[in-house]
Amino acid sequence: MISPVFILFSAFLCHVASAGRTCPMPEDLPFAVVVPLKSSYDPGEQIVYSCKPGYVSRGGMRRFTCPLTGMWPINTLRCVPRVCPFAGILENGVVRYTTFEYPNTISFTCNPGFYLNGSSSAKCTEEGRWSPDIPVCARVTCSPPPVPKFALLQDYKPSIGNNSFYQDTVVFKCLPFFAMFGNDTVMCTDLGNWTRLPECREVKCPFPSRPDNGFVNYPAKPVLLYKDRATFGCHDSYKLEGPEEVECTKMGNWSGLPSCKASCKISVNKATVLYQGKKVKIQEKFKNGMMHGEKVHFFCKNKEKTCSYTVEARCVDGTFEIPKCFKERNSLLFWKTDASDMTPCSNSSESQN
Repeated sequence: MISPVFILFSAFLCHVASAGRTCPMPEDLPFAVVVPLKSSYDPGEQIVYSCKPGYVSRGGMRRFTCPLTGMWPINTLRCVPRVCPFAGILENGVVRYTTFEYPNTISFTCNPGFYLNGSSSAKCTEEGRWSPDIPVCARVTCSPPPVPKFALLQDYKPSIGNNSFYQDTVVFKCLPFFAMFGNDTVMCTDLGNWTRLPECREVKCPFPSRPDNGFVNYPAKPVLLYKDRATFGCHDSYKLEGPEEVECTKMGNWSGLPSCKASCKISVNKATVLYQGKKVKIQEKFKNGMMHGEKVHFFCKNKEKTCSYTVEARCVDGTFEIPKCFKERNSLLFWKTDASDMTPCSNSSESQN
């Protein structure tokens, strides 16, 4: 017969042994929660692992029972992020991302000439979908441009309906006698507006003055305006220097104001000169004078009088200077050779000797 004392002692030892085999707090797994979570568990108690929202389990068990040994079984459970579907290619734009996993965010930008119709970013949600929805890149359009005062549309071809796309252009022109300030061509920008419009302004020019020894003709109008023209001329024996026709510019002045230059009288009675590459008698060729700007070349002898060289002389507004080296031929010294009949000097140094 077993002693009651032995039975009580054995029960006490079992209680002590059981008390020493409690399970500790379970392992903390990334992105997972444990229910119930306590500092210790008695043998036979159960715990359940579950993944946090946005994560799904991969491998291993999720329910564990505290064994008599007081040691939890090896846990191979892993919680991994949900993966949102491929965002695709944003037509006429760019998608920027690192991964498509929860809780990452992707961003969107559109190419020039397009704008985001929707949000500029989307987040991968706990359910594994993008929020908000992926946007689209819509074309930038410009409504018809306003026409400046005193201007007309010269070239306008809308791309869609009556609207224009990014980088489409419009060309303006001003009404007659109005000057344009600014660029005549404007462009639809990536912001959906037009570049700066030009201005058409009325421009007046003063009546052009008559040049000395000349005349001017212009329209018989009380006021001369932009693009009006005037023509100039000179009296006999005077030559016009400058443009024959001038125009009223957008700055309110004339494109030029010419003058009349006097012709020159030739003081030499007899001389052979070079004119436009040919030998001529100056007293015959220019018996009525030499017009302003015309030029001839006189023949001069070198110091040894063995050869000749030429020096230019030009009529400048009534003034004509004879080269100092030129000697007019004396009819009494008919036996002397004229410089125009001599052999040309071969170089410049010889002509100065």
